[in-house]
Amino acid sequence: MIRIGLVGHGYWGPNLLRNFYECTKTEVKMVCDLSPNNLNKVLLKYPKIHITVDYSELLKSKEIDVIVIATPVGTHYELALNALKSGKHVFVEKPLTNSSDQATSLINEAENRNLILHVDHTFIYTTAVRKIYELVTNGTIGELFYYDSVRVNLGLFQHDVNVIWDLAVHDLSIMNYLIQEKPIAVSATGMSHLSGNPENTAYLTLHFNSSTIAHIHVNWLSPVKIRQTLLSGSKKMLVYNDLEPIEKIKVYDSGVNTETNPNHRYEMLVGYRTGDVWSPNIRGTEALHDEIEHFVACVEEEKSTLTDGLAGLAVVKTSEAAIKSISLRGRPVDIETLEVI
Repeated sequence: MIRIGLVGHGYWGPNLLRNFYECTKTEVKMVCDLSPNNLNKVLLKYPKIHITVDYSELLKSKEIDVIVIATPVGTHYELALNALKSGKHVFVEKPLTNSSDQATSLINEAENRNLILHVDHTFIYTTAVRKIYELVTNGTIGELFYYDSVRVNLGLFQHDVNVIWDLAVHDLSIMNYLIQEKPIAVSATGMSHLSGNPENTAYLTLHFNSSTIAHIHVNWLSPVKIRQTLLSGSKKMLVYNDLEPIEKIKVYDSGVNTETNPNHRYEMLVGYRTGDVWSPNIRGTEALHDEIEHFVACVEEEKSTLTDGLAGLAVVKTSEAAIKSISLRGRPVDIETLEVI
């Protein structure tokens, strides 16, 4: 039995607590939060779980194997570093940190102590995204031309991070999972429409060494909620609508074919292909449940998870480069060096 200590019972913490509590291979021993009101909510549902406002109790406890962190991103580094130094595996809410230097430090600490560092990029564990991964990797989509995602809604405005750290990290993690080739640069524009607050709207364009291109639009100031991703390939096109209750994925046998007119050497003929549309069957399981099952198995087998520290670092690096690009009014920034291209 893997014993769990949770720090943070605010927005996402209750979901983590419920899933770890219901997992047959884990036992939640302790929950830490600075808010007495949040801790009282824990006691109402889970009266046998020990509650505390003192994080050091989790670090010192010999009854805890894993510390789960569900706190604001600015606190992730210190909390995770102390957990690793205390010999605990770490499961941390996205994003891993808000700087690549901090993320790298956590990765090194985990490796040196032979501990698991896992980042909660939950969308990677949805059955829809796993199915899209299958369609991409088995050649159904063909050569990937573009990845285009829109993730917008009205609120929830954050005061400590901008819309990239809050929303775009979801799409960056999905993109990195689906596209085996890693982006080399990013051009981004963004704007804050509320005085004293970080950017609430952003547009990111990701550049690759190949002809693949990716575009991500995130916004806290939209009158409608949209969660839609388009993928276009040489064989098929795909639409993923996360808000669709049943047919989340639709695959279109649509595209274009080109050939040179033999009678006119420099004339290109373009043929449009419009075929069937089909929706693959997707089982209805909770992504967080599947993620925790995967995490627990990796802890037991002492192996890295699908969304380990390196996966988290890739998202952090791209986010950093995007934010720098915004400050430069959209100039392309190298993701690895953060230099202007």
